Amino acid sequence: MPKYELRLSGSGGQGLILAGIMLGEAASIYDNKEATQSQSYGPEARGGASRSEVIISDKPIDFPKVRQADFMLSMTQESYDKYISGLREEGVLLTDSFFVTKVKPRTGPVYSMDLTKIAAEKAGKKIVANVVSLGAIVALTNVVSLEAMKKAVLDRAPSGTEEMNLKALEEGYNAALELKGKILQEMKK
Repeated sequence: MPKYELRLSGSGGQGLILAGIMLGEAASIYDNKEATQSQSYGPEARGGASRSEVIISDKPIDFPKVRQADFMLSMTQESYDKYISGLREEGVLLTDSFFVTKVKPRTGPVYSMDLTKIAAEKAGKKIVANVVSLGAIVALTNVVSLEAMKKAVLDRAPSGTEEMNLKALEEGYNAALELKGKILQEMKK
């Protein structure tokens, strides 16, 4: 696999830094790939724009920061507006459709899913929207295996929340596969 650069962005408190750590651990610990993870967030504890960046590769990574993302997750309109310029034009964009309502036309694929609603309705709590997004990322990119992602999520899930977190991961994965299938069907018409 060539180097793949991902940017997970949203608002402080949405768990995207933790999601980036889990994604990097899935790649490096369980899929035996090279991975780096870095993060940036505003001075606010909650509510300010934040981002987590992950680079995954089969070869050693010579620079630990994302230069031009191949994939970007935006969980808020503010994070989309702030970081979209760092996504390659052909890169994959995933947004939380409830919070990101204004997306500019682009060459690369755009997937819009109500990640927070899936977390609340299918997994039981909005707080696992970050894990729902990880499931979607795995389905849309295949950058890590679903098995590796499950193990990484279980490693980080607080005691007593393992089942809810696995449910969130699987729901995100399945919803993204379904959406990807619908888009492919539309393209064939």
